[in-house]
Amino acid sequence: MTSVVPSFELVAGAAASPVILHVPHSAREIPADVRAGIVLDDAALERELDHIVDAHTAELAERAAGLSAVAPWRFVNRLARLVVDPERFPDEREEMLAVGMGAVYTGTTDRKALRPADTDPEPLVAQYFRPYARAMTEAVADRLAVAGRAVIVDVHSYPSAPLPYELHGDGPRPPVCLGTDSFHTPPELLAAGREAFGDVGLDSPFSGTYVPLEFYGRDPRVSALMVEIRRDTYMTEPGGPTGPGLERLTSALATLVDTVSR
Repeated sequence: MTSVVPSFELVAGAAASPVILHVPHSAREIPADVRAGIVLDDAALERELDHIVDAHTAELAERAAGLSAVAPWRFVNRLARLVVDPERFPDEREEMLAVGMGAVYTGTTDRKALRPADTDPEPLVAQYFRPYARAMTEAVADRLAVAGRAVIVDVHSYPSAPLPYELHGDGPRPPVCLGTDSFHTPPELLAAGREAFGDVGLDSPFSGTYVPLEFYGRDPRVSALMVEIRRDTYMTEPGGPTGPGLERLTSALATLVDTVSR
């Protein structure tokens, strides 16, 4: 757990591609100064990372980009979501604050303490959350300027059995859950996701999409779809190696990219 890696990375795709594969939760890296504020011992922290990290999703996105006829851009978080979670609202709009999982987590997946409850989130928000948000905003603005539109495909995974922190864990847990937004997920994008992945559900156990706040609810040229893949379909849970399902999912994600790139 070092600070050697950058906080995030924008990997260029084809110049004319409107697609950004966003991978926010795949990393395990925690800088040493951030680790000092986490109350778990090393073994417990590794277990928590096993449960909370969307393992192998960066590899999935990279492989799919390589298969795509028009390579998408990739925006990849290189630090663990236990540093900051770039997909949370940074204020009281975030419903996950109820379980200590706003932009800066104070709770774990089993609802125990990750950081002291009175932790001030602002230093981590300033150092990591806002630069990430600015960079993602700039990446989307660049796609709008070049391609005239931006399509954000958010690449996630989730456990086959609900974890205690989940606020909506009692619903269906399909092999692939497509998260949608009433403003930013047009019917043709949702149809492309259904066609690419086949056996899908909608907005359960997780819902919504990620769109930078500058465009959120304002610019219909920015469309978005969240792809949540159930982990037992491609890896050994909770934090183990990939299995044969990864190849099929790679092909499906590449198909989605190619469809929405046209």
